Amino acid sequence: MSTPVEILLAEPRGFCAGVDRAIEIVEKALTKFGAPIYVRHEIVHNTYVVNDLKSKGAIFIEELDDVPPGATLVFSAHGVSRAIQNDAAARGFQIFDATCPLVTKVHVEVAKLHKEGYEFIMIGHKGHPEVEGTMGQLESGIHLVEDVGDVARISPSQTDKLAVVTQTTLSMDDAADIAAAVKARFPNVREPKQQDICYATQNRQDAVKVMSPQVDIVIVVGSPTSSNSNRLREVAHKLGTASYMVDSAEELQPEWFVGHQRVGLTAGASAPEVLVKAVIDRIKALGAVSVRKMDGIEETIKFPLPKGLRLDGQ
Repeated sequence: MSTPVEILLAEPRGFCAGVDRAIEIVEKALTKFGAPIYVRHEIVHNTYVVNDLKSKGAIFIEELDDVPPGATLVFSAHGVSRAIQNDAAARGFQIFDATCPLVTKVHVEVAKLHKEGYEFIMIGHKGHPEVEGTMGQLESGIHLVEDVGDVARISPSQTDKLAVVTQTTLSMDDAADIAAAVKARFPNVREPKQQDICYATQNRQDAVKVMSPQVDIVIVVGSPTSSNSNRLREVAHKLGTASYMVDSAEELQPEWFVGHQRVGLTAGASAPEVLVKAVIDRIKALGAVSVRKMDGIEETIKFPLPKGLRLDGQ
């Protein structure tokens, strides 16, 4: 009965610039204004990160009614609808928006094209906060499609001015299939100048595609609510590699590794490296003797903090 011998680490993996910025916004707000700081929705979809911020004085809420008057409020990295922005502003909270700038870019595009008379087809997952935030930029005129089958079912009020927007954390391959179906049904549809799926999602999926054929099993570190982490596991699975997603090292099952000598390891964009290290230690305890980092794109993107949170010199 063989046990794991080598761990291959995907590169890049883990935190992206948008997640780094969102967590830093909450931490800087706590330092500057003191606890509690209220955060609408989980700042990023990771259990460890949310619990860590809770321990420092962040309070996570879904309803603005749960935020006391005069409080400091942070919007999560996924973005919020216009209605929530307006409601929060009307209540007089001190607001810091941690929406990922790449999600904001989609919101800006929707607002601009809406003024030009466009309706939208949004490719995304129903109920995901990013989708709710983007669709909530308009009162109507955004049609959600989750799969190729949905494309045949939507009925825009006109087809002269239709544009496609995409949730930023989708599977690139799935989104491309759905976009092709949209184009087939609506040949004049306007596609994004640049792909809406973010650079970090793309880079992490590409790294898994390179890694999967070289390993017997892929472990993705990420929380069940994390869209981009789920997509990483799916990418490996579609390539025929046994793949599992874990929120922490405690969830690893020894039987997964029986007969598997090479383990591929990656992490979703909201999963901190401390969790990856714990998973490496656990796999080493099961028998792995070496860890090798794969070659991959080095990410250097950094997003600025909102005004009012930058410390002197930033």
